[in-house]
Amino acid sequence: MKRITAVFYRTSAGGEPVRQWLKKMAKQDRRIVGEDIATAEYGWPIGMPICRKIASRKDLWEIRSDLSDNRISRVLFTVTKGQMVLLHGFIKKTEKTEDRELDLAMKRKKEL
Repeated sequence: MKRITAVFYRTSAGGEPVRQWLKKMAKQDRRIVGEDIATAEYGWPIGMPICRKIASRKDLWEIRSDLSDNRISRVLFTVTKGQMVLLHGFIKKTEKTEDRELDLAMKRKKEL
C-alpha cells in the first residue's frame, strides 16, 4: 500500500515538465526512475540511497537514480497535502547539484 502518492507538478498552461522529461528518456532509464519513485511512494519516509532531503532548500527532496551508461538522474520533489509533487527532473552532470536546478524546483514549489 502506498504511503504517499506521486503526482506531476503542472504549470499554469497545463504542462507537466517531469512527465515530458521522462518521455524523452530511453525506456530502460524511464523504468529505473519510475521504480525509484515507486519505492519512495511505498516506503515513505525513505532515506538513502533512493531519497535524500536537500539540506540547503526547505521542504525539498530528491529521488536518486543510477541510469545506464554510468549516468545519474535526480527528480526533485516536495510533499504537500499528503502527495509527493514531482517538480523537476534532470541528468546530473556535476558532483554537486547546481543551484539553477534547485532554484527551478523551488520556483515551481512556490507556485503550488
